Order: sequence, then structure tokens, then C-alpha cells
Amino acid sequence: MNGSDHGAEQAARPKRADARRNKETLLDAAAAIFVATGVEAPVRDIAAKAGVGTATIYRHFPTRADLIIAVYRHQVEACAEAGPALLANSPTPHAALGRWVSLFVDFLVTKHGLAAVLQSDDAGFAGLHAYFLDRLVPVCTELLEAAADSDEIRSDLGAYELMRAVGNLCIGADSDPHYDARRLVELLIAGLRRPH
Repeated sequence: MNGSDHGAEQAARPKRADARRNKETLLDAAAAIFVATGVEAPVRDIAAKAGVGTATIYRHFPTRADLIIAVYRHQVEACAEAGPALLANSPTPHAALGRWVSLFVDFLVTKHGLAAVLQSDDAGFAGLHAYFLDRLVPVCTELLEAAADSDEIRSDLGAYELMRAVGNLCIGADSDPHYDARRLVELLIAGLRRPH
């Protein structure tokens, strides 16, 4: 490899990192707008929040469905990546589990805004539920096992079962201002503790 090839390779790497950061900024902005006003929000609102032009959004996501799918996957990835980080940085595995479930609740409440779209006939949405389970069940399993291994919680609850319970507690949170799903989920997580 000659010197000019190496220089070009180094120049390409920061550009790729910048492009990835820009795309993440755009997806975070879209998620925030979707939560605030729904998935039919004008693209110009998303562009304004992200600090880009609408052409930039259309270049990355030619259709609204492409943008919705990307936002969903981006949020699943953030939730998946948080698990190991929380386990490494929390005072106990049970605390990590509680913090992760709180992020999962944020995701679920956000996803309710996407629910009608996700149930549409658009083929692009078909694999999202499987993707969600494939990415998040193993993370939740790791957190549950760590908390059970440290003897903080009972060990007879599976990740899918817990995630379904949390999901069921979140239903209605977006339509009833007097319903506090987060409080009920906190009670559920506290109830997993072993009596000492």
C-alpha cells in the first residue's frame, strides 16, 4: 500500500463516523417529533429539529415508511446496547435491571405512537416484531440472570414473560393521563426481589 492510499483511507473513516452521527441525530429528532405529534408529522418539522434540510432526510429515507422503520430499529438498538453498559456501571444487577426496564418503558410508550403504522400491511414493517424480540430478549435475559445469580431476585421468571408483563402495564398510558404505567412497572420490578 502506498502512502496516498493510506491517507485516503484515514480521510474516509472520519467522514463515515460523521455520517453515522448525523444519521443518529436525524433519527433521534424524528423519534422526538413522532412522540410529540405522531408519525404523520411534517418532514420539515423533523428536519428543523435535526438542523438539516428536508432533502437530507429524503436522501437517507426516501419514504415515510423507511424513516419509521429506521427510527424503530434505532430505538431497539439503543435499548439493546444499554443493557450491558448498565450491568457494568450500576451498583447491583437488580439496579441495572430496573434502569434497563425504565428505558424499555420509554421505548414502549414511544412505540405506541408507531403502533398503528406497525400494524399496517406495508411489507417493510413485517419483520420489526421479530427484530425487536431477537435484539431485546437476550439483553433482558442477561440482566435477569445476573440479578438471579447475585441472589437479588427470584430466578423463575423468563425475559419474554417479563417483557410482556411490562408491555401490558404500558397499555393505556398514552390514552389515560391518570394512569401511571411507570409506577406500576417499578412495583413489578421491586416485587421480583427476594425477601432477605
